[in-house]
Amino acid sequence: MVEAVNKSSVFDDESTKKVNLFIKIQELDAPAAGVTMVTDTSAKYLLVNRKTGETLLEETITTKGVVPPGYAFAGIVRAKESVNRAVQNNIRDFLVKLEAQK
Repeated sequence: MVEAVNKSSVFDDESTKKVNLFIKIQELDAPAAGVTMVTDTSAKYLLVNRKTGETLLEETITTKGVVPPGYAFAGIVRAKESVNRAVQNNIRDFLVKLEAQK
């Protein structure tokens, strides 16, 4: 998450408004078995003004990570990659939402 936020440059280090970002994982449903591996994930993001305690953004993002059978022969490799993709998609969707509110 830290790397994604830093790369996005959505926060300005020189800004007078300082914020805290809280993330609560609500769901991470990794696949147990299957040919195409699908992971569902949901996370609640809360952006709070440090000075006032005001909630600036509260958003629940739900995403999927899908890995087709051709990605790897071993199911455990596909399952792990589907988790990675679900989490990355979730972070990406949050940053897109945050950027749109600038």
